[in-house]
Amino acid sequence: MKKPIPLIAVFDVGKTNKKLFLFDEQYKIVFERSARFLETVDEDGDPCENLESLRLSIFDSLREVFKNQDFEIKAINFATYGASFVYIDEDGKPLAPLYNYLKAYPESLKDQFYNTYGGTEEFSNRTASPVLGSLNSGMQLYRIKYEKPELYAQMKYALHLPQYLSYLISGEAYSDITSIGCHTNLWDFTKNEYHEWVKKEEVIEKLAPIVACDKVIPAAFPGNNYAVGPGFHDSSAALVPYLVNFHEPFILLSTGTWCISLNPFNDIPLTTEELENDCLSYLQYEGKPVKASRLFSGYEHEQQVKRIAAHFGTDIIAYRTVPFDAQLIEQIQQMDKNKLFADRDLNDYPTDIMAYHQLIFDLVNQQYISTNRVLKGTQVKRIFVDGGFSKNVIFMNLLAAAFPDLEVFAAYMAQATAVGAALAIHKSWNTKPLPNDIIELKYYAAGAVLK
Repeated sequence: MKKPIPLIAVFDVGKTNKKLFLFDEQYKIVFERSARFLETVDEDGDPCENLESLRLSIFDSLREVFKNQDFEIKAINFATYGASFVYIDEDGKPLAPLYNYLKAYPESLKDQFYNTYGGTEEFSNRTASPVLGSLNSGMQLYRIKYEKPELYAQMKYALHLPQYLSYLISGEAYSDITSIGCHTNLWDFTKNEYHEWVKKEEVIEKLAPIVACDKVIPAAFPGNNYAVGPGFHDSSAALVPYLVNFHEPFILLSTGTWCISLNPFNDIPLTTEELENDCLSYLQYEGKPVKASRLFSGYEHEQQVKRIAAHFGTDIIAYRTVPFDAQLIEQIQQMDKNKLFADRDLNDYPTDIMAYHQLIFDLVNQQYISTNRVLKGTQVKRIFVDGGFSKNVIFMNLLAAAFPDLEVFAAYMAQATAVGAALAIHKSWNTKPLPNDIIELKYYAAGAVLK
């Protein structure tokens, strides 16, 4: 009988897709499972994650892989989207829905908070968090304290989603620096500790102890000897393979629903103007700040592709593989450059392909501004693009043209977020040295496309 393969299981939980990957010691995927759930609604009728479906899916997936005699699961870790808390009681049961980070935040409560704690400008500078309402997850906790005191009283811990999933397997509640250090309003970047409001409001009692990202916890189930990682914020996880593999200064443009420009080589404090333009700082897995700027481009792309398809009577799938046409770009450059695509009249375009080139042109124009916010004043010479837009040849060609002085690469890496969560706890499960060949790069030369 052949020896089972030592593996790590990583759950990569996005807003839309929930995936399980098994990686071997060379970080090759040996198993993959994907699930999608219908959203449910909270008590106000707002859409939110179906937490129970997610929980059951995790246990079902693990049961499936544990049954396979060819697999030896050495460790489990999690990477999920951020800004989402699960509120658990003494027994670890969720007390409330997993509120959506896009849920509207009451203006009066927001004013009360910022007026008490120094005003938006000073507070945002300290916490490296633009004013984002529910997307500042600490504000969700503040809201529960004032709007749902009974729930707040029952609450043992507020766990960010990655740490809740880790808790399901380990039975141990922890907080993690990559979740806390991501536009939560909880962390004071000037002091490298929780902001004073967390202590003054006694919210700190509802936050589990902070644990290092590479710490592992034994599994809660008797007879199992695998280690459980504390979980990761997905944007920070996606950065880990690049930090492991590249030491010259770079920016990672991580593309998905959000397009996030992450610069781990920029420690210049955020300015008020940057904060007002959706810049923030993350804490990466080693606890160092990463300056970042964000655009909602993936979401915008999805909405506008639907609009193009509806207008021209085409199928949205056709836009996944549109080739780059430099001549169309030359025509587009004669048009108004300062418009957002949502404000453009589709009747101005003779074909859907021209309209699609215009959409990507407009998104890259915005991306240039956004990425520049974290680029300036640093020694960065390279941009790595991973995620959905790295496969879009129109986007990549236009981005390379927009940054002619930088090397622009599409980074092909099977599941950077999941690999990052696995690499972070490498020493707890992997007997091999850290790999240096897991990222495949495709160079895009800066053509004279953008004038």
